[in-house]
Amino acid sequence: MPEGSDTEASVMTVAWDENDSMHPYSLSLGRKWLAVITVSLGSACVTCTSSIFSTTYTQIRSEFNCSKEVATLGLSFFIWGMGIGPLILGPLSEIYGRRIIYLWSLVFFLIWLIPCAVAKNIQTLLISRFFDGFAGSPFLSVAGGTVGDMFPRLHLALPMMIYTTSPFIGPELGPLLGGFINQYTNWRWTFYALICWAAAMLLLVYFLVPETYEPVLLKRKTERVRQQMQNQDSLASEKESTQPADLRTVILRSISRPVMLLALEPMLLCLCIYSALLLGILYLFFGAFQIVFETVYGFELWQVGLSFLGLLVGMVLAVLSDPYWKSNYSRLERNHQLAHGDSKFLPEWRLPPAIAGALLVTIGLFTFAWTSYSSIHWIVPIIGSASFGAGTVLVYSGVFTFLVDAYPKYSASALAANSFTRSTFGGIFPLFGDQMYQRLGIQWASCLLAFLTLAMLPFPYIFYKYGAQIRKRSRFAS
Repeated sequence: MPEGSDTEASVMTVAWDENDSMHPYSLSLGRKWLAVITVSLGSACVTCTSSIFSTTYTQIRSEFNCSKEVATLGLSFFIWGMGIGPLILGPLSEIYGRRIIYLWSLVFFLIWLIPCAVAKNIQTLLISRFFDGFAGSPFLSVAGGTVGDMFPRLHLALPMMIYTTSPFIGPELGPLLGGFINQYTNWRWTFYALICWAAAMLLLVYFLVPETYEPVLLKRKTERVRQQMQNQDSLASEKESTQPADLRTVILRSISRPVMLLALEPMLLCLCIYSALLLGILYLFFGAFQIVFETVYGFELWQVGLSFLGLLVGMVLAVLSDPYWKSNYSRLERNHQLAHGDSKFLPEWRLPPAIAGALLVTIGLFTFAWTSYSSIHWIVPIIGSASFGAGTVLVYSGVFTFLVDAYPKYSASALAANSFTRSTFGGIFPLFGDQMYQRLGIQWASCLLAFLTLAMLPFPYIFYKYGAQIRKRSRFAS
């Protein structure tokens, strides 16, 4: 119902009613989970498209007569496209809504897969890969906002963990599927399969993902109330006056806000760099696994793809640990109520999974580094990779939910900033991975990665302890 009247302008503001049927919290639980699963599948589709390319290197080098470094650019360009895209497409969802961004994203994602499949030269392939990554990027930034829109804070951890796992399950599926495709068929079938997947995702999003962004829904409610009232000009939604005047303003703000957050929010910057380091290592592994398991253990291409199951299993186990983290969150909330006598919520309570995950990441990388010998069974380094995978999911789950809660008004921009830094590292690391492993050797190259994560390990704990004080001095955090 309209509420709040201004006596001078005679304008009434439309706000949410209690238990409003148009509010995303009012969606049925089944509808919410269908939307979560759909956007998670979309995220997995996009990230699978990035990594599956690594299995095409041999055939592409032979057909287009290019070096491995040039072929690797097909992976890097896609990841950089995913990083740049959220700076424009992600924050646009804060203006026009989530759903319309998803639909157009998938349309162009599907279109740019076609020249990838039929490319006659390496230049066409590389350019198409960049724009394909750009088009698919909203599923790595906007979708986190969709999940946060539909679930109250107490019930956010599990759906957010499932969503944050999907960008990592996708990269593991890439080598697994691509290994079989490129072992037994032509590399172009890699993209034919992705075209089918993207088309299916377009249909799923169209039918299963509703609009969830509150300002857009409030505007729709305002229009509905206007139709029911005689004096239609006297109504405005709470967010209506904030709409920008032109597209240029939208684009400039969409680009500048994530950059501003990175420049002015040291807590956000540190968490983004840590997230970026983990993604860079993950994408570097697409070359490192081939070196380790082909050189040390004599695996074929399809077997190298299967070796990524260790990472996948670790990630699934991390998701299954959610009941424990939910219980821990409730415990922190109860302890705060007993100690302070209020029900105040602290975003820092989202970080314990990231603290545990940081330990698992470093332990897993050291295990992978110093068990990659032919005298040690291949399952042992794979177990190390599983620890890295589990830790990565826990870190991302904690960081993503923390960013959504700490920057509620700018959640899409915060996640876009995170996506940009992650994709920057993710595109750079594969370019020097082969050279690093050749010059340092398998063990010391992996050990160097472990030491990098060791240097970043304290940050989740530091922000858990002191994040509240840091947020008080922030211009953007709640």
